[in-house]
Amino acid sequence: MRTLFLVSGMLSVLTTLAQAKPPGMVWIPGGQFAMGCEQAGESFCSLSGANLTRDAQPVHQVKVDGFWMDRTEVTNQQFAQFVKATGYKTVAEIPPTAAEFPGVAAEMLVAGAAVFTPTSGRVDLKDNYQWWSYVKGANWRHPNGPASNLNGKQNYPVVQVTYVDARAYAKWAGKRLPTEAEWEFAARGGLKQKFFPWGNELQPGGKWMANIYQGDFPAHDVGRDGFTGLAPVAQFPPNGYGLYDLAGNAWEWCNDWYRPDYYQHSPAKNPPGPKDSYDPDEPGSQKRVQRGGSFLCSDQYCSRYMVGTRGKGEFKTATCHAGFRCVQSP
Repeated sequence: MRTLFLVSGMLSVLTTLAQAKPPGMVWIPGGQFAMGCEQAGESFCSLSGANLTRDAQPVHQVKVDGFWMDRTEVTNQQFAQFVKATGYKTVAEIPPTAAEFPGVAAEMLVAGAAVFTPTSGRVDLKDNYQWWSYVKGANWRHPNGPASNLNGKQNYPVVQVTYVDARAYAKWAGKRLPTEAEWEFAARGGLKQKFFPWGNELQPGGKWMANIYQGDFPAHDVGRDGFTGLAPVAQFPPNGYGLYDLAGNAWEWCNDWYRPDYYQHSPAKNPPGPKDSYDPDEPGSQKRVQRGGSFLCSDQYCSRYMVGTRGKGEFKTATCHAGFRCVQSP
């Protein structure tokens, strides 16, 4: 009788969850996992050298509670609905002020965002300003500059959105941005300590599983995975939880402030991230964690499409390769 009661109770819980399922989201059951990436030289995480893993150590046990997560990154169509309903203007659509950037010439204080432009040939990869530039008029409607648009791209991830913009959308939608721990737990899809959301092979059976950069970075993306530049959502198989695009395509904002030393003293359950930001590479910049990598990730330069690695972004800076997805607590 007890067994029947327990089974009946489990079915009741599952039925309740199914009935309450938010549209476009999947249930992530929560649990314990090993968070982070191994030391450089001990795993595939060392592809781009020691700098790739220095802030993703030590690998540590973390437990997270269950939550709902968007099946895909938020799309242009979804973000447009938010803008239509609220009249919201993104950070990239508003000219920066002299108070924000003291000493900058007035003619330079124009609305815009960061855009990637391929170089004409091989360059020194230590200087990313050779392929990144601030472009006047670049924003979520014009992700690569004023001459670009969203025609036919309703199902692409919205990009050129800052952490501030992503949080505003999430609040409007009755959701929130994931913690870094929630994001990694979900991205692993139930697999234990694998390099990718689908396992340990970058191309299982010779098949590409994510939109990343193939070719001579940053000069020419040959698009062996089927795409050069950003791709529509859900073009590759989902992970074990039914989530798409957790490696490559567009970086995803997390709620956590970024600090490279946080894993050394992170709480073991539902870590919320540090109370402030510090990046020794840019001490004056306030950064939030980004996860998942983008279409610009390459084993020649940045292989942070690995599920245990970390990214970071200035919280009010928009780029053409960063978007987000939301979560919701039960």
